[in-house]
Amino acid sequence: MQDFNTGYWELHSDPYRENWSERFYEILGYSKDTIQSNFDYFLEHLIHKEDVDVFRDNFLNYRINTVNFKQHIKILNAQGNYQLFRCVTNDALPVNIKAETSFVFFFEIKLESDKTIKKDNFYYKETAQMTSTGSWYVDFHKKESSWDFETYRILEYPEDYSPSLKDSANYYSEEHRQLAADCFFNCAMMGTPFNTEIKMVTANKREFWARAIGKPMYNKSKEIIGIRGVFQDIDDIKRKEISLQKSVDIIAGQNSRLFNFAHIVSHNLRSHTSNLSLLVQLIEDIDDPKEKEGLIKEVKTISTNLNTTIEHLNEIVTIQTNNKQERVPVKFKDALKLVINGISHMISNSKTQIRSDFNEVEKIDYIPAYLESILLNLITNAIKYKHPDRDPIISIKTYMNDGNKFLKVSDNGVGIDLKLFKEKVFGMYKTFHYNKDAVGIGLFLTKNQVESMDGTIRVESEVDKGTIFTVEF
Repeated sequence: MQDFNTGYWELHSDPYRENWSERFYEILGYSKDTIQSNFDYFLEHLIHKEDVDVFRDNFLNYRINTVNFKQHIKILNAQGNYQLFRCVTNDALPVNIKAETSFVFFFEIKLESDKTIKKDNFYYKETAQMTSTGSWYVDFHKKESSWDFETYRILEYPEDYSPSLKDSANYYSEEHRQLAADCFFNCAMMGTPFNTEIKMVTANKREFWARAIGKPMYNKSKEIIGIRGVFQDIDDIKRKEISLQKSVDIIAGQNSRLFNFAHIVSHNLRSHTSNLSLLVQLIEDIDDPKEKEGLIKEVKTISTNLNTTIEHLNEIVTIQTNNKQERVPVKFKDALKLVINGISHMISNSKTQIRSDFNEVEKIDYIPAYLESILLNLITNAIKYKHPDRDPIISIKTYMNDGNKFLKVSDNGVGIDLKLFKEKVFGMYKTFHYNKDAVGIGLFLTKNQVESMDGTIRVESEVDKGTIFTVEF
């Protein structure tokens, strides 16, 4: 590889072996005979003490974990003065350096007394504030944690607060504490850097999304002695991303329903009309009155089926039209009471027990007819597909999770084989039991109603044990 107008180290696969370029010696005023060209000698005799820890961590992480870095460091020259360099790994360069081995480049920066350092510190502080990026480190030997000024501001802790590993769980939302623990454990024990999105909690209990980046710190013996890292407040960006993803999912769902709708229109209606046309032609060609009478009965059957299909399609269109209706407060207890009164005969004949618990979420702003329809379809389904060896027991419960409202309807029926029918559960005219009353429209309509109100519905089931439908509003 050609020598650049700067100094560099060429790193080899042998642990901690480097070749220092001639230009690197020249810039500092050394010869190959006056200093040792190895990492340990560089840390002990050449680099400024203030830069040792960070450079050692960066270099070893680049060596061990291929984590690229950029850093300003001061190096002692042959005249006994420190020169300022910008240290960059080859993969972090603005140009692509193709080589079989790795490189670390040292670009000399003319040092104008302390002004350059003060200027760098000023820009560091400005950058941290403008990007909401805080830095921190955990020292395992001293058993202490440290934050910079921006970390205190972001996490809303007073300046006299002393961060501690004992309190670390309090810095993260309950749902992401395990993720935080796993990242720290892998970094501390195996030297694995982390770069992840995680939900944090401030001193004032405000939750926000953050980008957390961490890497191990090493001592002279190349042992891990701590973790150094940064985190950035990305709450606005993340919430917009989640909102956008929800919109994409809604659009995808709407496109899927539109495709399904178009398929039913083109296939089912055409099938009915083709059969009608064929029967009319046969009737015209037959003279026997008895045969004609039999064919006319067939016409009535097809006409009834055609009318049913049109009614189903009309219901789907109505759902999409009515979802703009004004939402009003609806009590789950009242909606369930209306449904039970409407199918009391069905419940009585099947010896069904319905247990409800609406203590956690008593009401919701919704279209009343939709909530009643959702409950009706889920309850009647549970009764239709009851287990032959036991009476139906249906549990209906509302609850809160992460600020969202949920409705869970579970039964002890025959269950659904989700390995075979998972993609068909909410499909139109999709059935997965040999029940003669199965039409395959109820769950399809329920899913449409839920999603038209920006909600989701999912199913869990086990054959011969029962089924659970969960609606997130």
